[in-house]
Parts: sequence; C-alpha cells; structure tokens
Amino acid sequence: MPLPAVIAIDPLPGPVPAQITVPGSKSITNRALVLAALAAGETELRGALWSEDTQVMVECLQELGFMVNVAADPAEPGNRTITVYGQGGRVPRGGTPAQPLELFVGNAGTAARFLAAMVCLGEGTYRLRGVPRMHERPQAALFAALRDLGYRVESPNDKLPAVIHGAGPRPGRCWVSVAESSQFASALLLSAGVGGWEVKVAGDNADELPYVEMTRELVKAFPAAGGRFQVEPDASSGSYFWAADWLLNGASGFRHPGSGILDPAAGIRPAHWPISTWQIDTAFPRFLPLPPAISRSRDLGDSLMTAVVLAPFADRPTRFTDLGRLRVQECERVTALRTELTRCGAKVVEEGDTLTVFPSAARLHGAQIETYHDHRIAMCFAILGLKVPGLEIKNPACVKKTFPNFFEKLAAPPPHGLGAAIRDRAGGRVLRAGELSAD
Repeated sequence: MPLPAVIAIDPLPGPVPAQITVPGSKSITNRALVLAALAAGETELRGALWSEDTQVMVECLQELGFMVNVAADPAEPGNRTITVYGQGGRVPRGGTPAQPLELFVGNAGTAARFLAAMVCLGEGTYRLRGVPRMHERPQAALFAALRDLGYRVESPNDKLPAVIHGAGPRPGRCWVSVAESSQFASALLLSAGVGGWEVKVAGDNADELPYVEMTRELVKAFPAAGGRFQVEPDASSGSYFWAADWLLNGASGFRHPGSGILDPAAGIRPAHWPISTWQIDTAFPRFLPLPPAISRSRDLGDSLMTAVVLAPFADRPTRFTDLGRLRVQECERVTALRTELTRCGAKVVEEGDTLTVFPSAARLHGAQIETYHDHRIAMCFAILGLKVPGLEIKNPACVKKTFPNFFEKLAAPPPHGLGAAIRDRAGGRVLRAGELSAD
C-alpha cells in the first residue's frame, strides 16, 4: 500500500534511546556500480543502497547488456547485495543513429552524468533522457569535456535529452569544470582508466572537491579484477537521526563520537557510523550544537540542509553560506528551505547564496510542508515534526529517491526506531509498519 498523499507526524514526548541502521551511501553505490561494470570479473557489492536512484542505475546497466543480480540484505531492508558481471572494460554496443539505445535516468544526477561518460567507451549510439527536472539540470561542462576527448555528443542546449555516439577508448586529455557539479569530474574519473583519459579538474569550487576526492579514493580502492566491496552507510541519511537526538535529548547532553563506537543508551545514534573520510557528511555530528556559520564550500554536503532545519533551536543566529549549488539540484533548495521554514513560523533571511536563520523556536507552529518532489526536504521537515506539533508532509513518497524506508525507521519501536506515530492526514489513522514504505 503506497504512502498517503499527506502524512501528519506526532511529536515525541521526550528522549528516546535508539540505534538506527541507515541504508548505504547513494554516492558510493552508484560509483561502485559503474566501476563494477567496467571491472574484469564478478563483483559483489555489499550494503548497497536500494532506492530510486540506484535502481535507475541498475536498470540502465541491464539495458546496456550487463548482467546484474540483486539479492536482499538481511542486515538492512533498505540495502541489497548487488552482483555485477563486468566485461573487462567493454561496454556493450549501442543502437544506430536512427534508433539509439534508450537509457532512462529519471532524476538521478549520478546516473545521468556517470553513464554519459561510460557509454562513450562503447560502440554505437545511446540516448539519455530523464524526467523534466533532470532535463533542466546542468550537463554542459561534462559534454564539453567529452567532445574535447573526441566523442560526439548531440544536445541542442547541452542538457538532457542527449544523443551520445560511442567510439570506444580514446586516450587523451580533457579539462572539466566543477563550478556547477562535481559529478562531471567524477563521471570522467570513473571511466578514465578504461578510456585512457587524463582528467584535469578546472576551477576551485571547494564545495564539490570532497566528492571528486571520494571518486579518486574509490577508484584506487575498488577491486578492478572483481571481488567484494563493502558500501558504507550513508552519512547524509544518518544526519537526520543525529538531528533528532539533538532536538529530543537536548544540546546540553549531546556528545559526538570520537571513535565511531556508539552507545545506544546515550540517545539516538545511527549504527555503524562511517569512520572513513570518503563522505563529507560524516562531519555532521561535529556541527552540533550549531556554530555561528556553516559553509557548503568547506563544512558539510547534503546534511547542511538538516542543519538549516535545526537552526531555529540554536541560541544565536546561524548563517549558512555558499549555497549556490543547492539551487540546481532536485529542486531550488535554498528558496524551498526558506519558504517552508517561514511557513512554520521561523525567521529566515535569504541574501544572495546565504541563509540566516534566527532563534525562533518559541514561534514555531504546525504547517503543511510542500516537498517539491525533493526527498531531502521531506526528511528534514519530518525530523522537525518530531518536536513541533501539527507538522504535515505532502508527497512523503518522494523519499524513495534515497531512503525508501525512512518513515518506517521513524515509526518502529525503540531501540531500532523512534516510535513516532505517523498518521494519514485524510482520516487521522495511525499508519502501520507495512504502510510506511515508499517503495
């Protein structure tokens, strides 16, 4: 049974001891899928996220002609064990110019960018398309780099849909800007080994460089001849539970981990918190309590949105800076955050690419949150609903993009969930566990 169109979240009465497992990292999973397809043997990806974006990537690989098997993960319902049978760097042949092989990437930026570079290694013609929002998102810097390498990319506006003519490995050098997205550089780096490409990253957009470094580290660590690869839990998904702990258990009692070993009796904790430095959002606990300023260019990635929603509870104004990248993602996130927090009674000022959120917890009240089909907007404000009475979330099923069982985690009894009551707004009925999945 699908999630209702609008859900209401009842605030929790007080502290909760819980240790919550979160699904695997989307960023790592989709990078690992590409590397596995280009590997020289069978690769088993354990702890891989199973969500809309990763399903899109698996389906595209299968459409290309790769064998990919998917099995349940007994440790986490939101994960899968995915086995990919690589073809030693060979990408199966595409279609013809008159009838290209069609690949549908939905609104998955990683799939759109990573596959655009990967299909260049094949022979024949491929057409990438997505949902309308994906057709608005930037691609120009990636297409320019691929053309510099000698590949033919047809797109009248340098966005999707696009037709790409594969020509196999073509050793060469290209420059790519990360001014709009690190995924352009990551796409090239993932296929560079097979393609013989030397990739130079242009510009100094520091907020994207951590993701480029993640890609480089994954390429070095990945078993290129096949084997097993463990995907670590998603740090941005874990940020919602660190945030819930801070809201419910109080900033004064908050302790961030120093060793990665977490005590569930201490409050709400994401289980198996990553100890690598691959994900920039593993730093999230260090920003609680919130400091006076947090930068998207230096401090946090996607979890910065979680911090924005916490900011009305801080004891001083909090400035969130360098937010331009958020404007060209699943929705215009800067405006969305300001609009929805203001709808709840918070005082928020938007100036350029900066949001300043003022202490306004006493003014917060219930509201119906427009999610803009953006999974992170839905999850951030759901956490706020654990503290603020009367909060309702429209289109909650949009969380399927990265965290399909998110609401199940909120509703499950402690210690494996938070025990929150989530209701169907239409009738007020508390939803059961089987009714809370966004699959």
